[in-house]
Amino acid sequence: MRKGLFIGINDYTHIGGLSGCCNDAMAMASVLKSNANGDPNFKNVLLTSAEDYLSREKLEDQIRELFSGDCNVALLYFAGHGGFDADTNEGMLIPQDYRNAQNGIRISDIINWADKATRIKNKMIILDCCESGSAGEVRALRSESSMVSEGMTILTACKKAEPAMEGAQHGVFTGLLLQALHGGAANILGKITPGSLYSFVDNALGAWEQRPVFKTNVSQFISLREVSPLIPKEILRKLPDWFAEAESVLPLDPSYEPTEKAFVPEHGEIFAQLQKCNRHSLIEPVDAEHMYYAAIHSTGCRLTALGAYYRELALKGHF
Repeated sequence: MRKGLFIGINDYTHIGGLSGCCNDAMAMASVLKSNANGDPNFKNVLLTSAEDYLSREKLEDQIRELFSGDCNVALLYFAGHGGFDADTNEGMLIPQDYRNAQNGIRISDIINWADKATRIKNKMIILDCCESGSAGEVRALRSESSMVSEGMTILTACKKAEPAMEGAQHGVFTGLLLQALHGGAANILGKITPGSLYSFVDNALGAWEQRPVFKTNVSQFISLREVSPLIPKEILRKLPDWFAEAESVLPLDPSYEPTEKAFVPEHGEIFAQLQKCNRHSLIEPVDAEHMYYAAIHSTGCRLTALGAYYRELALKGHF
């Protein structure tokens, strides 16, 4: 079972408001609710200032509830104001009734609640708020133990001294997350992991923009969402059949090319699958610019480093 808590706050009682945080939370909850094929993914609770008054007490109760019970994945997403209390060296999430640092929600407390949720295998915290990059730092030094405990992953919009910028419809960070979750960060198998999510966002933001922060302590990445594979698994499973060794060359000749008189339909089916692998950088032609010329000139094709990786996964029965 997977469960997610998505919080978006635009309106604040005592400080200036924001414009896109409710949209951010709604869009994130929507995309993670199901995989691209419609299969259910996360069971979500959505809280926005458009529908509820999100006081500190209410948010703390909901976050504690998220990190309770028994499940495979618990995911917290927050979009709203964030802050950093220099007096205590603590990062904070800002609830709707915020007045001062005394009634902010300390990020270190949230991480402690997640850390104590021993029956939840994977815990992920995603924060799109200013100065959120302090998550997992301060109390680790005080207690001489890792705050990012086993099974925990933290992804924040920016470093602890940076603002998290808003865009036209979504926060800059969340806008990139949504692109990634809709397929931009998917691997060949169509799986989107926390690592690929961070890599997508990291590569999209330049050195002069807000810098996302990624902290994790896991032995294996989970898939947060699945989209259609770039190459069907049944084709990937054939890689060890086509290439006996990772360095092998698969000979080609004109019988693989449909435009040639020597064309053999069975070879044409194989060639179409090889070309699909070539388009996604798993296979490359030998001594030719394109697969077409590798067939016409009877050279061949071979695995790229990425192709050798997926050949190995196929041999091990990972898909």
